[in-house]
Amino acid sequence: MVKTTVYLKPADYRRIQELARQKGLTAASLVREAVAQYARQEAPPARPRSLGIGRSGRGDLSERAEELLGGLGGE
Repeated sequence: MVKTTVYLKPADYRRIQELARQKGLTAASLVREAVAQYARQEAPPARPRSLGIGRSGRGDLSERAEELLGGLGGE
């Protein structure tokens, strides 16, 4: 874990302490849980691992499509 400092309004800190006490947790663990939940909700959606797997590195494929696909599916 990484240690950080967060400044809270006194009323918010009292609420966190009370919630933590009711749940049998420490205020720090409650804050960690809240931050983790927020980070999961706000994270961009995961990209499929297969995205870009067929990348050829060539920039002219779309221009040469007819040439490259010539004869496929033909009679």
